[in-house]
Amino acid sequence: MPLVLYYTNSDEVGEPATPAVGHHCLLAALGQVRRGKALRFDAESVGCAGGRRYLGFSEEIRPEFEYFLSTGIPGKLEGERYKKSPELVSELVKRLPPFKAPARFVVFKRWDALEETEEPEVAIFFARPDVLSGLFTLANFDEADVNGVFAPFAAGCGSIVQYPYLERISHRPRAVVGMFDVSARPHVPAEALSFAVPMIKFRRMIANMEESFFITPSWAKVQQRIG
Repeated sequence: MPLVLYYTNSDEVGEPATPAVGHHCLLAALGQVRRGKALRFDAESVGCAGGRRYLGFSEEIRPEFEYFLSTGIPGKLEGERYKKSPELVSELVKRLPPFKAPARFVVFKRWDALEETEEPEVAIFFARPDVLSGLFTLANFDEADVNGVFAPFAAGCGSIVQYPYLERISHRPRAVVGMFDVSARPHVPAEALSFAVPMIKFRRMIANMEESFFITPSWAKVQQRIG
């Protein structure tokens, strides 16, 4: 089952996420949501500065971030070495899209736990390659452009929240493949990547299913292996 997310000012939806103590990755908490628990996060319950930024709860970047993401500082800061140089990280930060949370909370739920009155804004799949191939191909079914799906360099939470959420207001909303973040990988199934799509596009995907490759023998072979 996919997860969904939406922003709200209501404190009566889902269970409040445990307030963060120290560094704690959002993806670890989402394991509970994948098992059926609805969680509500605000700025205080996200235990990672990057997570707060990618969820739109803060514009702050940790001190010396350009060294943290690259080479580090000998004797002072261990670098993650995801970028070749601090200068490259500085240029990356300049290009990051601005994002401010439109409400106090963000709610994550599993698809089958949605109420009729709720209006999700992004659908999120944690998918194996065969499933991902179906989602990818369906997302491109009604697109002439070859990039109906894209994979931005981002933290795990950025690829399932910030980027697909911002695609909602694009003139041509795209889906986002992600979870390539090495730091987030331990918190998701080893065989899974993420596929996150704004609901405006996901509704089109659903409407296209019955005339797409889903009705062909080619997909039946893949579906049998999935099943």
